[in-house]
Amino acid sequence: MIRLVVADDHPIVRAGIAALFGLEPDIEVVAEASTPDEAVAATVHENPDVVLMDLQFGARSQATGADATRRIRALDAAPYVLVLTNYDSDADILGAVEAGASGYLLKDAPPHELIAAVRAAAAGESALAPVIASRLLSRMRAPQASLSSREIEVLELVAAGRSNTEVAGDLFVSETTVKSHLAHIFTKLGVSSRTAAVSAARTRGILR
Repeated sequence: MIRLVVADDHPIVRAGIAALFGLEPDIEVVAEASTPDEAVAATVHENPDVVLMDLQFGARSQATGADATRRIRALDAAPYVLVLTNYDSDADILGAVEAGASGYLLKDAPPHELIAAVRAAAAGESALAPVIASRLLSRMRAPQASLSSREIEVLELVAAGRSNTEVAGDLFVSETTVKSHLAHIFTKLGVSSRTAAVSAARTRGILR
């Protein structure tokens, strides 16, 4: 029997997933979690084979699914983590894989693909949606500028129209630090302006 923990901040999504797997004789949902911390706690308590993990958990949680994945994979006898999310930017995908996720599926995947992915993850196999696998291969063949998580945070705020002063306030850093981050971003992306940086990051899939 494959023991499964479902981590998602939407109750309806969790209920739907639990109902789906309730029809499978070899898979049992042993716990549900609505935050990254709950996902880690449920993993420790229930000792599952697979954790089905969303990436974003809403405004009430500063931690992400990638954060929880990293903590779960650091546990003794760690279960496999399968990401199920709406987010498909390169930054999200690579962040999850680097955190230790063994699979990555989008929420519009057919139910049979999700079920097969859970079984594959439980067997220690990689379970990447075809479109995700293609994106990763393309990125590996044509390496792109690698921005740090903080640089991506800065660029996301810039893309949202925030000034350097506002970005500094949002991130609790000095304006000088923001300017330093932007200088590094410009260099890595080969651009010379905020607008060009945002455009280049979107083209490369770094920003959604």
